[in-house]
Amino acid sequence: MDFAYSEKVNQLRKRLSDFMERYIYPNEQTYRDQIATSGNPHHHAEFVDDLKAKAKEEGLWNLFLPDDEYGAGLTNLEYAPLAEIMGRVSWSSEVFNCAAPDTGNIEILAQFGTPEQKRQWLFPLLNGEIRSAFAMTEPDVASSDATNIQFSIQREGDEYVLNGRKWWISGAARERCKIFIVMGKTDPNNPDKYRQQSMVLVPRDTPGFTVKRNLTVMGYVDNEGHCELTFENVRVPVSNLLGEEGSGFAIAQARLGPGRIHHCMRAIGGAQYALELMCQRATARVAFGKPLAEQGVIQDWIAQSQLEIEQARLLTLKAAWIIDNLGKKAAQNEIAMIKIVAPEVFTNVVNRAIQVFGGAGVSDDFPLASMWAHGRTLHLVDGPDEVHKRSLARSVIRQLTR
Repeated sequence: MDFAYSEKVNQLRKRLSDFMERYIYPNEQTYRDQIATSGNPHHHAEFVDDLKAKAKEEGLWNLFLPDDEYGAGLTNLEYAPLAEIMGRVSWSSEVFNCAAPDTGNIEILAQFGTPEQKRQWLFPLLNGEIRSAFAMTEPDVASSDATNIQFSIQREGDEYVLNGRKWWISGAARERCKIFIVMGKTDPNNPDKYRQQSMVLVPRDTPGFTVKRNLTVMGYVDNEGHCELTFENVRVPVSNLLGEEGSGFAIAQARLGPGRIHHCMRAIGGAQYALELMCQRATARVAFGKPLAEQGVIQDWIAQSQLEIEQARLLTLKAAWIIDNLGKKAAQNEIAMIKIVAPEVFTNVVNRAIQVFGGAGVSDDFPLASMWAHGRTLHLVDGPDEVHKRSLARSVIRQLTR
């Protein structure tokens, strides 16, 4: 396995880092100000559209998509370090049209969408004209087991009728979110529990569909929102089915493999940024007669953070390499491991940085408190840590007791 960045990737890393230095870091306050001035926490900051145009001009667009018909044609291993750079600022991925949940939704529309579905939804997403959401999690069941979902999708003639509730649907609060990929049961009595589910496309303006409320994250109101949705006799044409009936579970699994690489590398980028903030603070602040950076415990935290970040980075790159060369199934253990490790590293490093900052660390004068709150959610999203540990343990037991 060779994780060395190719010349192509190094050039992209430099161009992306330069873009971040010129346009993203200097505008972090601008982003917050434009949203605050609007009076709507889910407002789309206007200057982001200007940055999106610049990113397109510089060829830093749809970098996540391995399909070179629609995207940059990068492998998972090539894209991983770029996701890390974007992960340093939470909203920057949207500038490059590389933001979740659009990335996963674009991938499955590209793979499973009909020509008409691609015309109506994929191409506007690829152009950054609209946003999308992925609706799977439900409030009434343990959705960490996707076979538990109870959301009803019943066929009546040439239509599907949808009934049920979803929640923690990221992106749904934004007005630009125009299309929802909704997972539910079309065949709840199928003896194969993995063939009961299907996915359908639901436009935002469909009668009976309601964005009921936004859910805060430990008191933080995210710009994109994480919403509860209700569906009351929502009707869509059968042509809105993604793939085949009963293929919903398989499509969800296809969506999650590369998506976890993206999540983990963004988390590592956030952890790296937190470490840099920690080092800057430690060298600038004096306590008990010397800079914090000369205190032994602070040096231990900095060294431990660097160790953890590099270990997580290498493990994630290994998972990306295996997906690229051997396929998602072969990378099952590595994907589970990075999904466990990356959130832990992120929250550990940010927690140490908060401690170095003292009272300032838990304020909103610095990004650390928000980073920790959202890093904590990574222990739950795309499957909680315990589910991945369960899967990993079972695999290891099989391997070591054959």
